[in-house]
Amino acid sequence: MFESVKSKKNPIGFEFIKRGLLTETQVTRVLEYQKDHRELKFAEIVDILDMCPKNEILLVLSSKLNVEGIMLDTNLPVKPTDYLPRDVIINYRALPFKLEGNMLSVAFANIQDEDRVHEVELMLLDAGYTTKRYVTLYTSIMKQIGDVRTVENKFVDKDEKDTTRLIDNIIMTAITKRASDIHFEPMEDKVRIRYRIDGELISATEIAKDRQDIMVGRLKAISNMHQEISYDQDGSINTYDNYSIRVSSQRNVWGEKFVLRFLKKNSDMKSSEELGFPQDDGLVEKAFDKRNSLILVCAPTGEGKTTTLYSVLDYLNKPNINIVSIENPVEMRIPGINQIEIGPNITFASALRTVLRQDPDIILVGEIRDKETAFAAIEAGQTGHLVLSTVHTIDAVESITRLKKVGISPYDISSTLVTTLSQRLVRRLCTKCKKEHVLTEEERAYIDRASKVTGYQFDLEHAKLYEPVGCEHCNSTGYYERIGVFEVLNLDDDIKDMISEGVSTGAIRKYARQNTDYQPLVVDAIKKVLDGTTTIAELKRKITI
Repeated sequence: MFESVKSKKNPIGFEFIKRGLLTETQVTRVLEYQKDHRELKFAEIVDILDMCPKNEILLVLSSKLNVEGIMLDTNLPVKPTDYLPRDVIINYRALPFKLEGNMLSVAFANIQDEDRVHEVELMLLDAGYTTKRYVTLYTSIMKQIGDVRTVENKFVDKDEKDTTRLIDNIIMTAITKRASDIHFEPMEDKVRIRYRIDGELISATEIAKDRQDIMVGRLKAISNMHQEISYDQDGSINTYDNYSIRVSSQRNVWGEKFVLRFLKKNSDMKSSEELGFPQDDGLVEKAFDKRNSLILVCAPTGEGKTTTLYSVLDYLNKPNINIVSIENPVEMRIPGINQIEIGPNITFASALRTVLRQDPDIILVGEIRDKETAFAAIEAGQTGHLVLSTVHTIDAVESITRLKKVGISPYDISSTLVTTLSQRLVRRLCTKCKKEHVLTEEERAYIDRASKVTGYQFDLEHAKLYEPVGCEHCNSTGYYERIGVFEVLNLDDDIKDMISEGVSTGAIRKYARQNTDYQPLVVDAIKKVLDGTTTIAELKRKITI
């Protein structure tokens, strides 16, 4: 039997026998158990079946993998979910447990899965942390986050035999849980369902692989897609009250992936204050109440640019004003505004040329993405119209560079552009469960660094901070909905002259900080931490100082 263990190429089982921790019969039992639980590693099964002490299992793993082992204490010095989302901790079996400077110690229960370990390290690197690896036991990780629940446990009935009811159940659960997207993801041996809630992807359930084809057929049927086509398609579902659902399919190596995007038809318009726009005296009026000019909202994809523009339109909308919007798609119907949706034969630029013959006062162009649209928007701004649009840039000042790159001259930029606004969406702390929080040394250092870079002095003496806890109301995340953090650059004559003269954006940013009311994103973000709206951990995910 001892030789048979070696012949099965199970060196870790051999190690347990050599150390006298398991008998040959026990090793065979583990291997039999593993046949029905292929997702589990040998040592995990030994731990789950309680075949030997946990510290001994960890010693074996540490020795064989040449990685230091760690038994996680009940009380950790950091909160793991400040660094990784709960579903990543569970699915990737990785738990941050200690921070020293920018070095984050992470315990992995699947440290042999190099691809997944590397993915976690990249996530943390993007957030500004380097990673020190440790090996631990899966049960140890689960003990630390035993209060975590996924949506599946309470809402999605993955065992529903009727596919029509199953798809409906998944969609209705998404609506109930305020999801903006559903991902139907074919994998090698299953179909994974994930929801995006408040900007975060949360694992909902997994469906048996043998149901994939019939689910694909049902999704295509209700989305008005061609059943016989397996390459990329777009469709829509309009059978759910108050929602228009845009559907995109794309083939990957395991089948067709579907993403459903929810657009609420009759959602209430949010004011600038509700969006989180700074309520400094006259800032809204100064930023948006303009004529004969171009105003840009700047941010990466998914950071709420369109919602902000809708709020601006609502603020500017008056009976004596003709407002026209050109969008792809029209995400919200706004009474009193003429909304145009571009399609295969209609571009932003071509629609804009027609709109100019419709006697508009204010024009919203959904996005400036090419030279033709940029020229048309600039021309409209120079001929007596207020033009609102969006560009993808990292901050308000970089929108100037973006316009130059698509071919707009410095003169045209300086003569037309009057306001640029940049924003990010951060998760708002759940008011049902958040608890008071004492500023840590690491958080204080982050604020001090922001103060040094921006020149802004934050009022820490009167701050009231909170931290996430997690409850049923917020899906155990500690956060509920999102709020914007903003920076606004109003271009004065000196900035316009600097643009015309080709001065660098770095010099413009420095001038704006010192001589105008411009404040970088991080200033508004930290203010929202200090008033108890969000957390430093959220800011680090979105904003680089």
